[in-house]
Amino acid sequence: ASQCLEHMEALPEGWCWLTGPGELGSDLLEERDDGIEVIPLSDTGRKTGYITTSAEDTQILAHKMKQAGAELILFAGGDGTARDVLDAIGKTLPVLGIPAGVKIHSPVYARSPVAAATLTERFLSGQLKQTREVEVMDLDEDALRQQEVKCRLYGYMTVPDDSSLTQGAKARSRGCDTQYAEAVAVDVIDGLQPDCLYILGPGTTTAAIKREMGIEGSLVGVDVLLNQTLLAKDVSEPELLSLLAGGRPARLIVTMIGGQGFILGRGNLQLSPEALRRIGCRNITVVATPRKLDTQLGRPLLVDTGDPHLDQLLSGYLPVITGYNNRMIYPVQAA
Repeated sequence: ASQCLEHMEALPEGWCWLTGPGELGSDLLEERDDGIEVIPLSDTGRKTGYITTSAEDTQILAHKMKQAGAELILFAGGDGTARDVLDAIGKTLPVLGIPAGVKIHSPVYARSPVAAATLTERFLSGQLKQTREVEVMDLDEDALRQQEVKCRLYGYMTVPDDSSLTQGAKARSRGCDTQYAEAVAVDVIDGLQPDCLYILGPGTTTAAIKREMGIEGSLVGVDVLLNQTLLAKDVSEPELLSLLAGGRPARLIVTMIGGQGFILGRGNLQLSPEALRRIGCRNITVVATPRKLDTQLGRPLLVDTGDPHLDQLLSGYLPVITGYNNRMIYPVQAA
């Protein structure tokens, strides 16, 4: 949210920010010259200071913003936050998400915090007047318990209509991808080096690599392998940094989110800028089935690590393993 605000000019004359107390917005807006109206969460009101926020707080605040006459609700988070806003206001007024969550499958989000700033300015200034309905998606927890990654549709919200600045919906993996994923897995396994840490990001394609080795890893987390054995499962960022501090060489294997194109910054925030620097930008391998890569329609793969300088270092061209002994050189750019 802070990155988004840093790239926004002053509001047009006559506009002001409606926001919540403390962590819900007012602490970020205090230094701006724009008008600010803090909406208390209850009649007794918590107008200042930091609070422990909940889904209910988000829902109450979004509903009160609608009642106060908001013309656009800008919110930071992931798919869970989008569902909270959906529950509060439905399709009654435009919204735009600043991507800041672990799971971001819904196309209600801008491609990056900077893109959110640009799109908000265009909408408030009247340069962009069209809106469109898009899906609010989230992981299907029942499917996840069955070791399947599926997204469930929870409803629709309205966003400013500029597909160049908003992200697409996550494309669903299909059964026909299985044989390609297995071919990718065999290729990766044949190239594994001894005594090297292999860090595998989430996704069905990377899961196929672990399955081919007989390893039961995490489907939506980050796992670390050493000599084809599971060293650590579903690691946090501190755990990953600790493993990388040992001095062993390391390689990162990630896949893309089909339909969105992100390889870093969506669903794998454990791979922080510090962790990526320790791994090394040249030690990153991207794997993807041909059908998943086709969903890009030739558009570059995307990175949004939260560190603009690192995003630029990661930009360029990377080989993508698409099958056994098959590579495609693909462009990568900052979101």
